[in-house]
Amino acid sequence: MSASVLYDAPGPKAATRNRIYAVVGSLAIIALISVGLMRLADKGHLAPEMWDIFNYSGIRQNIADGVLATLKAFGLAAIGSLIFGVVLAVGRLSDHKPVRWAATTFIELFRSIPLLITIYAIWVGFLTDYSMWALALGLSIYNGSVQAEVLRAGINSVPKGQSEAAYALGMSKTQVMVSVLMPQAVRAMLPTIISQLVVTLKDTSLGFIILYPELLQTARLIAANTQVNGQYAYVSTIAVIGTIYVAMCLLLSALATWIEKRGRRAKTGIAVATAAETPGAIPAGGLTVPPAEDPAVGPDADADEGTGKKG
Repeated sequence: MSASVLYDAPGPKAATRNRIYAVVGSLAIIALISVGLMRLADKGHLAPEMWDIFNYSGIRQNIADGVLATLKAFGLAAIGSLIFGVVLAVGRLSDHKPVRWAATTFIELFRSIPLLITIYAIWVGFLTDYSMWALALGLSIYNGSVQAEVLRAGINSVPKGQSEAAYALGMSKTQVMVSVLMPQAVRAMLPTIISQLVVTLKDTSLGFIILYPELLQTARLIAANTQVNGQYAYVSTIAVIGTIYVAMCLLLSALATWIEKRGRRAKTGIAVATAAETPGAIPAGGLTVPPAEDPAVGPDADADEGTGKKG
């Protein structure tokens, strides 16, 4: 059986050349990292004293408070962006032109405006005394507009035959959207939705512009107010805070992977459970198939016993 490929398999010369390129590229990256570390070490940024500042309970408590503030803003923004995304996606797919135009205008407007300007405008104009809500609302509006386009693409990817079949069963448009289209769109676009949530988590760092005490603002305050050997601890603080951001994003991605696997397992487990609950049934493609009737105990055998006939 012939199989189509996107590219030809490299020959011996090409494979050797690729290995050489990989080795040279790796050595170049290692050299750049080494030069950077040597320059930092020469300036004293890698001295042990620079890292001992994180042994102080006050600094650790400030970092913990910054992480908690970041997660609060992210939680509100994640929920808000998903709500905005669903509402705007449904509005953009509406049969009513005014609703469709309003949703389209909202999405294109706030996707075009820089997020920093949106957050700052909301904080200055409406929520000056509530920086957390200003940050969460700005993130919800921008990321909700992006999530709306993701969900709209997922809904449009569902085969039209499914919605037509639902309409043929007498379901309303709302029922079709809620029960048929939206669940499949979310399942299909879940990786993209989670990727945008990771972006939302990182964008909480923009809260520093409105003086919200999130993780980046906390890092700036720690680095600007901590001196070791006459130098500010910017490098060590950036390294620690950057590691925390990476860890939070990895945990969010791992949670998304777990949710996706659990959804697949649950979808498969429904058919298995149904088959197991039926005595003598055999699962086949999500359906329960009863075993073939034994001729000795079938209906004809019962009829023969009632009449006293023997085969």
